[in-house]
Amino acid sequence: MPEGDFRRMGFQVGIVGAGLMGHGIAQVFAMGGHPVRITDADERVLSEVPQRISASLIELGIEKASVLARIRLTPSLAETVDSCAVVIEAVPEKIELKRALFQQIAEMAPQDALLATNTSSIPVTEIGRDLPGHARRRLVGLHWWNPPVLIPLVEVIRTEFVDSAFFDRAFELMRLVGKEPVRVEKDIPGFIGNRLMHAFWREAISLVDAGVCDADTIDLVVKRGFGLRLPVLGPMENADLVGLELTRDIQRVIFPSLERSSEPSPLLDRLIAEHKLGMRSGEGLRKWTPEQIEKTKRELSAHLFSVLRNGKQ
Repeated sequence: MPEGDFRRMGFQVGIVGAGLMGHGIAQVFAMGGHPVRITDADERVLSEVPQRISASLIELGIEKASVLARIRLTPSLAETVDSCAVVIEAVPEKIELKRALFQQIAEMAPQDALLATNTSSIPVTEIGRDLPGHARRRLVGLHWWNPPVLIPLVEVIRTEFVDSAFFDRAFELMRLVGKEPVRVEKDIPGFIGNRLMHAFWREAISLVDAGVCDADTIDLVVKRGFGLRLPVLGPMENADLVGLELTRDIQRVIFPSLERSSEPSPLLDRLIAEHKLGMRSGEGLRKWTPEQIEKTKRELSAHLFSVLRNGKQ
């Protein structure tokens, strides 16, 4: 594919996996004017794609007929990736599944197609380690956040094997479809966003397990305290704002007592054993009624739409 080919309209995109992330990624490209083919091993999941995208477009206030017309449901992998300039995998977080899938994609897709995985935590280098050289040099990580249509950030992950031209091309592709990409220059588990988030969650869950406070209090402290600053003041900015001397002094006091376990919290094991799995079971770290679940999802959606419409991406 010639350099800069993504700048032309209408290049073909193939999406493998039509679930939570895949259908949203397909919607982004279709909204950008590009024909999309999408497939899934589960026929029911695949059949629900038009309905799910249609509902999203209605919320966004976007005329849906032209967007839906660009999305084609395809039953086979070969048909999905044929003639594609870009192939994005969005199947479950199982490394063997992803490895096997990319072996097939490498054989079926054009040998100049950009290949990408939407993994949120698995090192991309490990997913593509056994691929032939021509495929490994074209494989990158494109970690989108849920929901893909509303969250601007996409992490673009450089592998040990990728050709820099394809890495740069992936970055420009995300800008082309209206996203805000960041370069992850070292391929480590969890990349940037999930490492930050789960370090935060580890301490939060530890505080609950130690009896310092309950889960409701954790959420209140975040949402009504330092969380209010986060949209406009990131952690590096905040450290510079208060001063690095104070930052160091606070760390000297707090760091020795922070949770440092390299294993998931025992509290999670206990709750899972009691089938307290979160919202879908009605209880996890917090208790949930159907009304509370719907209210939380509705408020999150409204907040993200408000940010999007106000142009604060």
